[in-house]
Amino acid sequence: MHFLDDSLLPENQEKLVIQVAPYGPQWIPGDSDDIPVTMDEQVQKAVDCYNAGATVLHVHVREADGKGSKRLSMFNEMLARLREAVPKMVLQVGGSISFAPEDEGQAAQWLTDDTRHMLAELTPRPDQVTIAINTSQMNIMELMTPADVAGTSLTNPAIQAAYNDMIVPSNPTWHVEHLKRLTAAGIQPHFMLGNLTQLETVERLIRRGVYTGPLVLNYVAIGGGAAGLHPADMMEFVRRTPDGAVLTLETLNRNVVPMNTMAIAMGLHVRVGIEDTLFGPDGKRATSVQQIEKMVCIARELNREVASGEDAHRIYQTGTYWNSTDETLRHLGMTPNRAPAQRGIPLRKAA
Repeated sequence: MHFLDDSLLPENQEKLVIQVAPYGPQWIPGDSDDIPVTMDEQVQKAVDCYNAGATVLHVHVREADGKGSKRLSMFNEMLARLREAVPKMVLQVGGSISFAPEDEGQAAQWLTDDTRHMLAELTPRPDQVTIAINTSQMNIMELMTPADVAGTSLTNPAIQAAYNDMIVPSNPTWHVEHLKRLTAAGIQPHFMLGNLTQLETVERLIRRGVYTGPLVLNYVAIGGGAAGLHPADMMEFVRRTPDGAVLTLETLNRNVVPMNTMAIAMGLHVRVGIEDTLFGPDGKRATSVQQIEKMVCIARELNREVASGEDAHRIYQTGTYWNSTDETLRHLGMTPNRAPAQRGIPLRKAA
C-alpha cells in the first residue's frame, strides 16, 4: 500500500471496519463468563456486538453442550437467525468450522477437505467464508503465556499438546477448488494470511485468473506458523499489500489493543473478540463487547470514523466479481501482467 503525505489524516482514510470474533471455539464455557452457549445467547451476542460498533461477525457455532459445532445444519440455523437479528452485518463463517478438540487429548484439527468445501452450500449463504492459503502450522500455544491461559482449559497439558501440533490444511488442489466453489455460490473469500509467501500465492492466483474478485484479507499475527508480533514485519506486509485491497489486522492476547491502535492510525481495519483474547491491555478480562468499545474509543481519539453495516458491505465490496484478470488487476491497483515480448515494467496505457 502507498502512503501519501496526507494518508495518516483521518479525513482521508476509509471508515474503520471492526471485525469481531465473539464465539471462541478454543474455549469451553467454564473458561469465561462471555461465552454464549445456547442458540439464543449466540444470536444475542451478535446483536450486542453490532450495537457496540462491530459490523463484521466471524461466525462459529456451539452445540447445546457447549462444544464447538461441526454440523452444517447448525450453521444454517445460526445464519438464518443472524440474517433476521443483524441484517446489516457482514456475516463471515470461519473456514475452519471448528478446530477445537472434541475430547481431552484428542487432536485439534480442521475438518476434511470435502467437508470444508460444503461451506459453499450453506443456506442462507454467508457474505464471506475465511480461507487459508498454503498448508501451515497453527500452534496457537506458541505465544501464550501462563497468564493468558490461567484458569482456563488450556492449562491442561493434553489440550496444549493437541494445539501445539495443529495444522492448517490448504494445499493448492484444495484452495483453488474452494475458491471456485465459493465464487460460484456468490460467497466472498476472506483471505487469512500469516506471511508474505501466502500473500504472494494469492497474487499469483489473481494474475492467473483463478480469482477475480475483491482482495479482502487479514494479516494474522498469532505466531506458531503465522506472523509474529514484530511491527516491522507487519509494516512490510502492509507495504506489499495491493492498494485496492482491504486489510485487517488480527493478533492475540494483550497485543490486540496496541497492534490494532497502529492499524487504526494507518487507516487499516481491526479484529477483536474472545477468539483472539480474553483480556484487555491491562491484563483484566474483557468481553467481546468491551473490546469493540475500546476500538471505537481509540478511533474517536484519532478522529477516525467507524463504519456502519452499509459502509462495511461497500468497503468489502460484497457480492462483487470482475469479468477478467486485467479488470481485477486494475481494480486492485496491481501492475498489469506482462504482454508477450514486453520489456521493462508493464504500465497501463492512458485512456
